[in-house]
Amino acid sequence: MRVLKLTRLLGSSNAKGIVRNYQIKSEYDAIVIGAGHNGLVAAAYLQKSGLKVCVLERRHVIGGAAVTEEIIPGFKFSRASYVLSLLRPQIIEDLELKKYGLKIYLRNPSSYTPLIEPGGVNGKAKSLTISRDHVETARQIAQFSVKDAKAFSVYEEQLGRIVSAIDTLLDHPPLSLPSLISSSFKDKWNSLNSVKVLLNSMKSLGKDFPAFYEFMTAPAMKILNNWFESEPLKATLATDSVIGAMISPFQAGSGYVLLHHVMGELEGIKGAWGYVEGGMGSVSKAIANCATDHGADVFCNKPVSSILTNNGVAQGVVLEDGTEIRSKAVLSNATAKITFLNLLPQGSLPESLYKEISSVDYTSPVTKINVAVSEIPNFIADPNLSKNQVMPHHRSTIHINCEDSKLIHEAYLHAQLGKVSEKPMMEMVIPSSLDPTLCPAGQHVVLLFTQFTPYHLSDGEWTDDKRQLYANKVFSSIENYAPGFTKSIIGYEVLAPPDLEKIFGLTGGNIFHGALSLDQLYMSRPVTSLSNYRSHMTGLYLCGSSSHPGGGVMGSAGRLAASTVLNDYKSLA
Repeated sequence: MRVLKLTRLLGSSNAKGIVRNYQIKSEYDAIVIGAGHNGLVAAAYLQKSGLKVCVLERRHVIGGAAVTEEIIPGFKFSRASYVLSLLRPQIIEDLELKKYGLKIYLRNPSSYTPLIEPGGVNGKAKSLTISRDHVETARQIAQFSVKDAKAFSVYEEQLGRIVSAIDTLLDHPPLSLPSLISSSFKDKWNSLNSVKVLLNSMKSLGKDFPAFYEFMTAPAMKILNNWFESEPLKATLATDSVIGAMISPFQAGSGYVLLHHVMGELEGIKGAWGYVEGGMGSVSKAIANCATDHGADVFCNKPVSSILTNNGVAQGVVLEDGTEIRSKAVLSNATAKITFLNLLPQGSLPESLYKEISSVDYTSPVTKINVAVSEIPNFIADPNLSKNQVMPHHRSTIHINCEDSKLIHEAYLHAQLGKVSEKPMMEMVIPSSLDPTLCPAGQHVVLLFTQFTPYHLSDGEWTDDKRQLYANKVFSSIENYAPGFTKSIIGYEVLAPPDLEKIFGLTGGNIFHGALSLDQLYMSRPVTSLSNYRSHMTGLYLCGSSSHPGGGVMGSAGRLAASTVLNDYKSLA
């Protein structure tokens, strides 16, 4: 087995052409901590509105978790986030991201689930493929259940209506209970606007309100069992209910995670997912190009050590090298924990708020494995027509160990014991099947998003040896579906939850900046008293996924935080 284990960055050109040789000024109108996609969105909107903005990134490359890095020479990886759908259409339009370099490859089919053993109605079905071709999708599902084939389109229609009804909530600030009861007329007025948006959205649900409520509160499997009878279909759909979340599809709350992952839109197609040319870092690059083109300053290798405060007012930041930069507004793209417990001076938080922030759930189940291979995988269920030929299913999300929902649940149960399953649940994507810019011709980039892996293992912390052992389990699983995969590996890296935390600043390794549980959504994200992007401190704002509407490469938190800053700016000290 030709395996090269990589634990460090070998090189990257992601920031090239974006971060110019500016001199940091001593004062700005607004400072953004962190050049993740939300921070860059906030910076672009603020700069376009006339403020002078500075973005400070601690790493050598912009993008946060939406980043492209050449971790193996000649192979460019979407090192953390790996597919695009949730980025708000309004942001793409407002920031002219197509003009600034964003190019998207739509995927079709969208989902492919190979089976270890043939099954279905006649015992001969080898895989399940779901695509935008409704007739072909129905034929695929009918291999396992004619009833499910008929029900699937009805299920998708209902899901589409629910998403359309609540779509507007993603583009508006949440209802803020503290503002609603505030003595300030302005706060109350803004809250009443949020109430109006919420009520209109709920009214739009109409007859689908009971189904919406069920998605918000019930286990995904309860919902899916009411609709379908065939396991390959239910398990495939159930993967969306647990991606990035330490939760079983049999647990309450997983229904919302499923809903969260179908709220996207690409090129006007609801629910579509795609690859970004050049990797996910190209999303961040396009946003940064917009921001810098309008005059924003974006700096890499500038870690912030603390937020400057005086008498309950944020006044700027201090870099690790001691440099002080002043501003009226400070926007943090870091997690709520890092922002309030690490960057603020000790004693800055009221005791009650300290306890609330300390209690935010950042549990992560994710280990990302980035692999360079010499040839495209060849699946037993649907063999390549010729050697190394890209087939339609290679362009989709390939679900491994997902033909039965019990496999997903069992992997989750292992994690609760501090262990990893012998059959990890995984999503495999091969973006080079559509994007030729990522690696040498004929070779491929394979991204493996695997679950469930605990942050703390029962037999000690993650080590290089344990990363290797886990990778071997993952590759062994893939071998069962696509023999020869391991021999094709040129090199790879394993990013366990502690690695995702250390490299990308994702507290606990959680890709959403906090669990998408009902107690950490909408007017309670990250906590009830901080749900409107403002903090307890004048001039300090959250602009990342810790805020509504939560995680994913969506950009909405950055845009809404920027709008909040602009509303407040004249009143800032």
